[in-house]
Amino acid sequence: MKKPSFALSLVPVVVLIVILVIGVYVFGEDVTSGPSQIALVSAAVVTCLIGVYILKIPWAKFEESIGENLNKTGSAIYILLLIGSLTSTWMLSGIVPTMIYYGLMVIHPKVFLLVTFLLCAIVSLLAGSSWTTVGTIGVAMLSAGTIIGLPVGWLAGAIISGAYLGDKVSPLSDTTNLSASVAGVNLYKHVKYMTITTIPALAICVIVYTIIGFVIPVSSSVEIGTQMTALKGTFNISIWLLLIPCATIFMIIKKVPPFMTLFISALIGALVAFWAQPHIISQIAPDSASSFHLFSVSVLKMLSSPVSIETGDALMNSLTSTGGMEGMVNTVWIIICVISFGGALNASGMIRVITEKMIRFMKSTTSLVASTVCTCIFCNIILADQYMAILLPGKMFADTYRKKGYAPELLSRTLEDSATVSSVLVPWNTCAVAQASVLGVATMTYFPYAIFCFITPVIAIIIAALNYKINRIPAEEPLETVTNTI
Repeated sequence: MKKPSFALSLVPVVVLIVILVIGVYVFGEDVTSGPSQIALVSAAVVTCLIGVYILKIPWAKFEESIGENLNKTGSAIYILLLIGSLTSTWMLSGIVPTMIYYGLMVIHPKVFLLVTFLLCAIVSLLAGSSWTTVGTIGVAMLSAGTIIGLPVGWLAGAIISGAYLGDKVSPLSDTTNLSASVAGVNLYKHVKYMTITTIPALAICVIVYTIIGFVIPVSSSVEIGTQMTALKGTFNISIWLLLIPCATIFMIIKKVPPFMTLFISALIGALVAFWAQPHIISQIAPDSASSFHLFSVSVLKMLSSPVSIETGDALMNSLTSTGGMEGMVNTVWIIICVISFGGALNASGMIRVITEKMIRFMKSTTSLVASTVCTCIFCNIILADQYMAILLPGKMFADTYRKKGYAPELLSRTLEDSATVSSVLVPWNTCAVAQASVLGVATMTYFPYAIFCFITPVIAIIIAALNYKINRIPAEEPLETVTNTI
């Protein structure tokens, strides 16, 4: 088994980029509906061919690596499918429309972007999951903001920013725990140390979303009133429906597994629809011969399949058009292709060869942090998986940080400041594919407005350049003896 050269390691990357560029040119925003998958599979095949016939790597190693990636990402796929069910049942049962209705009543249009950002941050902090946040409160805020007349790019950007801020610092978040674990640092020390970069990013987001909220023209109160009337005309709006989101938050606080939380919430939404929206249920299964048949068909369709309801209003038709689990199949498809390519690159050793090149430039605190940030972003682009973008650089740089006398919390924070937040900005990354699918907004549409996600890596490098609260340890000191100096 040979070690690949740097030039050889770049071949699959070039193949991926070339096919993706062609796909974007030909298909535009529809690139993730097939061309991206072909690009990823082609790059994976090229990687395997090079590995087997040039590097003499056994095929079994590629199968093992891809299988390990599938095992790590399996739970995320199940959660994504359940988010499809939840958004469908919560919409058709009137839960999301009720949230939209009261949101329009309570939140002033000028501060809607700011409130959206902060609300998503709070929910994500409690849930420890950006995916759950976007699939619930994020969908509701996007719909309400659209009614007000705010651009979907700004709305989706505020939702994504808030969701990933909460995800980044929540002790319940998988990425937070993973970053702390791979760097060998106490979880709560890691969370505390992250506030040094998170607070400035939060402040910038608050300022920008506040200013933009007052600059962007929104619909008049008459137009908003018309849409609220249309909401009430389509759905039975009831404040009691908000008990279901409250129950979901309660399960999150009680640390019920995300899979169970989402399934129970989705199922409750489907059951509540029979009580709250009987007129919509009758359209889902119009040919039902009995109540039992109506119940069975409606519940199963809401959870699993696309549903379209004719309301007589274009906006309401759009709101009531849901995809269920089936609506997430394309997203799962691209995630599986991403996993295959990432596993092949990892097995071939090519990604390690490429990232090792970056280590040579680490001569100061700034270059060390900057190299880590760039490596994590590079891994998100090439491996297209958030977990791999944390694990691989974390394992690679842990020894370098220790030898240079830096505390492990600097590494764990930098991993979060780059790998966690940048994943949702890469169109073919699993996180971006999932969020774009749930919100129905293309990654490149919300990219310029997801301020928290692209400003945090910059702040991490600036903080390092200022040498502000850079924790240090005696060189070569074992990781487990490290103490916090904040």
